[in-house]
Amino acid sequence: MYDEDDLADIREAREDWADETLDPVLDAYGERKDRFATVSNLEVDRLYTPDDVADVDYTDDLGFPGEFPYTRGVYPTGYRGRTWTMRQFAGFGTAEETNERFHYLIENGQTGLSTAFDMPSLMGLDSDDPMSLGEVGKEGVAVDTLRDMEILFDGIDLDEVSTSFTINPSAPVIYAMYLALADQQGVPREEIRGTLQNDMLKEFIAQKEWVVPPEPSLDLVTDVVEYCAEETPKFHPISISGYHIREAGSTAVQELAFTLADGFAYVEDAIERGLDVDDFAPTLSFFFNSHNSIFEEIAKFRAARRIYARVMDDWYGAEAEASKQLKFHTQTAGQSLTAQQPLNNIARVTLQALAAVLGGSQSIHTNSYDEALALPSEEAVRVALRTQQIIADESGAADIVDPLGGSFAVESLTDEVEEEAMAYIEEIKQMGDGSVRDGVLQGVEEGYFHREIQESAYEYQQRVDAGEETVVGVNKYEVDDDTSTDILQIDEDATRDRQLNRLEAVKEERDDEAVEAALAALENAIHSDENTIPYIVDAVKAYATMGEIMQVFEDEFGSYQETAAAA
Repeated sequence: MYDEDDLADIREAREDWADETLDPVLDAYGERKDRFATVSNLEVDRLYTPDDVADVDYTDDLGFPGEFPYTRGVYPTGYRGRTWTMRQFAGFGTAEETNERFHYLIENGQTGLSTAFDMPSLMGLDSDDPMSLGEVGKEGVAVDTLRDMEILFDGIDLDEVSTSFTINPSAPVIYAMYLALADQQGVPREEIRGTLQNDMLKEFIAQKEWVVPPEPSLDLVTDVVEYCAEETPKFHPISISGYHIREAGSTAVQELAFTLADGFAYVEDAIERGLDVDDFAPTLSFFFNSHNSIFEEIAKFRAARRIYARVMDDWYGAEAEASKQLKFHTQTAGQSLTAQQPLNNIARVTLQALAAVLGGSQSIHTNSYDEALALPSEEAVRVALRTQQIIADESGAADIVDPLGGSFAVESLTDEVEEEAMAYIEEIKQMGDGSVRDGVLQGVEEGYFHREIQESAYEYQQRVDAGEETVVGVNKYEVDDDTSTDILQIDEDATRDRQLNRLEAVKEERDDEAVEAALAALENAIHSDENTIPYIVDAVKAYATMGEIMQVFEDEFGSYQETAAAA
């Protein structure tokens, strides 16, 4: 972007500045640290100039918002048309309690629902399973049958709301329940909007929730992708999630690289099934973490769009522009929240949300300040939502498209993050002999991802313990006062009793022969390699339980035992 003679003049001027202006100050006062780095330990320079972005080609590397390679955003007007979707994670206790929270959030200006499920639901277990004891409704809402889903969305029109479901092994069952509920409400399936997390590869890499082994898990994901493309084109079948990879301790570069690799693996699996890339790729969505190092996070989001656009174009032959546009949800960093001085978390979340906005996120969840202690209280949720609204309506951050585009520092960091992330992706592709899908599966089996993340997490904790990484209120600026805050209390016994009573009532009222027939039809579909989603929909409409449906898959494919990774 710069003439070589101009760059030479800038280099010479920088040397003069260092000799005449910088060095005397350094000699007299020094700097507060010997080394400056991001939270991912990516070293940052003292100063950036045009020389740091001398190789950037504006047209090929940046372009304009809404145009390839989408570095500056997927929409030409950014947030000037409308702001991002504001989602607050909600889910606890029974469906009635979560439904009440949903209505509270909608009344307070939330523009999209985001649903958290309890551990039994996440793992495909019913609330009356012995393994569910002590976990029913504890960290999310309990959903056993379609009856729970009916109560969860009571008074909420599915054609007027976008709903995100944070669930993975049993995601196809929740998706089927949502379809059944839409059918009940008379909402055309092509009109329902939302996102299913449904990212099993990241489960095997980071979050560790699964029912069946990796390959059949991937087949189930692709079942949803295929069915969504045909039946619910406004619904995103996967939220390919770097969030949990980052929460497990990865760096920003690893989060980006491993997430995109997972995404390309899903693309390859769908293409292998016979789907045209342009028929399903526009429905794919991504989910990233936003941590404390603002400029690193902004660079990560911008690099993500550029890598995705180029790979979808070059490797997979995508022709539709929508197939090359990476759209993503962002959640602020749960890992960064501290139980000590919890109100400090409001400042952390604000900065992280601002980075997501400046990076061009399509939807954002802001963590509540008390989440290091318990499920969020109503007050904490309101503060978190108001944080987004203040950024949107008061800060001016949403008024300029890609406001940091052209910043010497941000463009340089974007290039650096892109280069390092692509090196990882190419390595994974080589592990799969030219297939990213096979490389990811191989990496899971060999413990490659675990080792990479574990090493980064260990190094970060060492820096915190040594005081090289400051965590305000934890290893610096500590106080002896009690800084605890009121937290949400859930009556676990009452929640479990209520849920078990409803589950028992559903089993007594339903047609057991219809349930058995639906489950048998699902089993036959698996044997004949048919798409399983229509059969799961039939089963949930017969009020088969989550556990009964997932047991069919476990009986067919077996369970999965992770192999210990060699150091």
